[in-house]
Amino acid sequence: MKFKNITDRELSWLSFDQRVLELAEDQSVPLLERVRFLAIFSSNLDEFFMVRVATLMSKLENNITDANVAGITPQDLMQEISTRTKALVERQSNAFHEDIVLGLKKAGIEFVHWDDLIENELTYVTKLFQDRIFPVLTPLAVDPSHPFPYISGLSLNLAVIVKNPKTNEEFFARVKVPEILPRFIATSKNGTSRFLPIEDLISIHLQELFPGMIIQDHYTFRITRNQDIDLDEDESEDILLSLEQELARRRFGPPVRLEIEKGVDAKLVEKLADELGINEENIIHAPAPLDLTALNKIADLGVSALKFDRFRSHTAKALAEVDPEDSDLFFSAIRQGEILLHHPYESFTSSVVHFLQSAAQDPHVLAIKQTLYRTSGDSPIIEALIEAAEAGKQVLAVIEIRARFDEQANVRWARKLEAAGVHVVYGLMGLKTHAKLSLVVRDEPQGLRRYCHLGTGNYNPKTARMYEDLGILSADLELTEDLTKLFNQLSGFAPQSIYSRLLVAPRTLRSGITERIDREIKFAKAGKPAGIQFKLNSILDETFVTKLYEASQAGVKVDLLIRGICAVQPGIAGLSENITVKSVLGRFLEHSRIFHFINGGDDEYWIGSADLMGRNLDRRVESLVRIDKKDHHERLQWIIDLGLSGETASWKLTGTEWVRSSIDSEGNSLRDLHTTMINHYA
Repeated sequence: MKFKNITDRELSWLSFDQRVLELAEDQSVPLLERVRFLAIFSSNLDEFFMVRVATLMSKLENNITDANVAGITPQDLMQEISTRTKALVERQSNAFHEDIVLGLKKAGIEFVHWDDLIENELTYVTKLFQDRIFPVLTPLAVDPSHPFPYISGLSLNLAVIVKNPKTNEEFFARVKVPEILPRFIATSKNGTSRFLPIEDLISIHLQELFPGMIIQDHYTFRITRNQDIDLDEDESEDILLSLEQELARRRFGPPVRLEIEKGVDAKLVEKLADELGINEENIIHAPAPLDLTALNKIADLGVSALKFDRFRSHTAKALAEVDPEDSDLFFSAIRQGEILLHHPYESFTSSVVHFLQSAAQDPHVLAIKQTLYRTSGDSPIIEALIEAAEAGKQVLAVIEIRARFDEQANVRWARKLEAAGVHVVYGLMGLKTHAKLSLVVRDEPQGLRRYCHLGTGNYNPKTARMYEDLGILSADLELTEDLTKLFNQLSGFAPQSIYSRLLVAPRTLRSGITERIDREIKFAKAGKPAGIQFKLNSILDETFVTKLYEASQAGVKVDLLIRGICAVQPGIAGLSENITVKSVLGRFLEHSRIFHFINGGDDEYWIGSADLMGRNLDRRVESLVRIDKKDHHERLQWIIDLGLSGETASWKLTGTEWVRSSIDSEGNSLRDLHTTMINHYA
């Protein structure tokens, strides 16, 4: 089915990555933060090819020619992606080489090549090569007795053309740049920090890898492979084992992109592309160095003058006076009323982590139930669950082992938790568990009492310092009863549970949001207060896009704050002129989801884990929780209003074009949302 005025998902993704790139190009952003945005842009583009372009290529290979819901055929979409991607990579290269590199040099941070090094630097890096790099390198030749080697996805490689001086025969060889060694080798000269790409150091010593051969040419290249996982759960008797097997196969996914150093002879590019099975449209030529995700290490340099001002989160006011060693006081603070949390401005560690650590250590706690989608490598939450299980508490962990690119880590966590005696389950067949939920059962003088946490973000203390998210801590009887039912559904069989304060996908979330949009349409037609405001990561679901158009045509004002993908096309006369779409990007990654309905003047607010995308609505276990306290309504409205305000720097979408607004009509900088938030919570 085709829908009118729907923006294609892949093209909207590229528009999002372009907004990230615009931050890297913005000279008002601190220099090392611009370096970070370059790395984020590259990382986003890697994922885009590994998943989205890989899926599109599969359609082409299967001769699927039908247009998608946006009216674009796979062939046309691939061409458009190729054109846009190459233009974006060229912009990235220009920003790096013609602007950021020069700015860094003035600030005492310099990228250098072998010929730029002075004697003491040459001595240092040569010894480093002999001691630490040369022993790790493995040259792989291609000749009748050596087939073209397997090249791992996202690895950086040197293609070397060598000639046998006796026979004058030319051969191709590949040298993989070791991933376990620093990409940029740090040296110094007269107080300047200098960085030599490791591939430069290897290339200058190629003769040592091919003694007796003549080095004709060399260049760097990198490939991206299909990293999507095809797991048939219906045919799997052990989903954990099946996933481990699929992860092993994923390493050998077909190539979907070739990045190659600019200036390479066309015949050599053609030969490499032919060996890899890559079409011209998926070959990207860029100036060295390739793979700018490695710039994260440069962005980590401790030069405070080139970074955002230091920021430290604060403990939420309701918990500020609580002794962290006294779990009775911590749970008492939650009993006094629901606590709305706003990360990273309010500390994740002193709220959510402490909630679970208190539950693990409190002798009155009998049970802990927890969902885990992504967490950190040294997670205190995992350790708390293990501690609780070892103390004899009943502990349930619903681990989503299919969380994309975190599958291997989550498999390891599952094994570790099982070994400690935690009851580990993997949710419902065919559905990813994306809901962010914790439930604690505590034995108190008045009887058993339940406490819970629901959030919009992952239980990951590291990303909680960079992701903007919301959550609540609650002892509300209705809500904790809802969570008890939901956990029973995840660990057992309770598909027909009825909830009071939750909307749960895939059963009630889609219908619940639809009913509320219809209600706003009804109010607008009756002349009563009506309006819709959503703050989301993405809106893609065609049915909801169409439903919002219907609301706009009925006179409902629709305000959308969308960080990433947006299929809605606002500002179209007769269709979406009552819809406004803005996007805020910057220091923190906007990750919270807020759903606000004017509801005839009786405002209704929901927060949760779900975006308006088919996967969230139909193929995942997601939850939204209704926020009932009036002061919490005011805080949520303040967050929405600040993002939508014309005085806040943002991007505004008209039709399919995103336009950035960072200065006012008098040339003054618009306020930065994240700086405003930091100052508010200080």
